[in-house]
Amino acid sequence: MSGDGRGPLFMALVSGGGLLHGFGLAYSRMARPEIVLDFLQLEDFGLLFVMGGAALVTGLAIQLGTRVLETAPLTSTHYTGREKGFDRNVVAGGIIFGVGWGLSGVCPGAGYASLGIGNYRIFWAVAGLFIGAYAQGLWRVHRNSEARERSAPGD
Repeated sequence: MSGDGRGPLFMALVSGGGLLHGFGLAYSRMARPEIVLDFLQLEDFGLLFVMGGAALVTGLAIQLGTRVLETAPLTSTHYTGREKGFDRNVVAGGIIFGVGWGLSGVCPGAGYASLGIGNYRIFWAVAGLFIGAYAQGLWRVHRNSEARERSAPGD
């Protein structure tokens, strides 16, 4: 076990899960931006069924897993709830994500899967995902450092 509580097969299982997720997106054709844009224009509801099926399986796994198992299988740590308040950051992030998704037809998982199936025209959208994530990280570091400065005792 490493210092962060992760078991020895953690990376292999996470990578396998990512590959399975990408395969599922490619197989269901959700890695194609035109399918996503058709969904957003209310012309094709296939994405709704794919997302709904994924949400159902995930919800069942979480409900059953937390009731049957005492610890998380990959980390051997006890399950704890992570409550995130519904604040302006959540709303702003949802709006930014939705606008980007609507303009490009690319969400992160489908973008990576699309690259994996050889749709290299999508590279710019994936590059935008990285730039946005990097900018958000810089903003968070800046915001946290300002908060620490305000809470530091005066000289």
